[in-house]
Amino acid sequence: MTALATALASIEHVFDTRGMAITDALTDRQAALARLAEIDDRVRPVTLAERHTLAVLEPLASLFPGGGLRRGTVVAVGGGAATSLALALVAEASGHGSWVATVGLPDLGLVAAAELGVALDRLAVVSSPDRGSWASVVAALVDAVDLVLVGPAHVRHGDARRLAARARERGSILLPVGLDWPEAPDVEVSSGAGQWEGLGEGHGHLRARRVRVDATGRRDAARPRRVEVWLPASDGTVAAVSHPTVRALRPVP
Repeated sequence: MTALATALASIEHVFDTRGMAITDALTDRQAALARLAEIDDRVRPVTLAERHTLAVLEPLASLFPGGGLRRGTVVAVGGGAATSLALALVAEASGHGSWVATVGLPDLGLVAAAELGVALDRLAVVSSPDRGSWASVVAALVDAVDLVLVGPAHVRHGDARRLAARARERGSILLPVGLDWPEAPDVEVSSGAGQWEGLGEGHGHLRARRVRVDATGRRDAARPRRVEVWLPASDGTVAAVSHPTVRALRPVP
């Protein structure tokens, strides 16, 4: 039952308990309820999915039409820094209250996720569901949370279509990470291997990684877009390549 349907039931209960027996008032109430039910039937999550986006960190915003992740879409993330990039893409929304779930990413670094901005108290981790229940687990999470990251798995075309349709209906965002998604995603984001910096002449520590990120997709996301970011920057966050705290670092030979 939708929230609006529940509200309608409550309205009906209030009228009943007050004993309004006047014929004209009853007729008007029934007409109003019918009209509201009609509106409820028309206003589907798909409509909201087309209009709303979840924010991403500013250095990555130009990769997406509208500057964010559009609800109800599939955003495939690949390349040498796929896991870090996926976490960076959901960090801003997570910090603003959205729940994130991961499936099949057992090596996920929680410390790195927190440094990127992911709120660990709104992160659900399902490490490795068995192959037979994978699609059911992902579908349940798509129903429940805003952002679902799925790791490498053998995904059948039928499951991919059903999960994409479910995400559209629920207004969730499905992010396949480092896997060959069998259906064309709405947006495809890929990263190069990157270049780590911070070492001197045989000493020091890796402090930052410079990564080129490319995005393309379907419809209004078809135009190729590219940014270069520090992922991570020296403080563990995401920053534009001109960030002053990493500009002077030396490249790893």
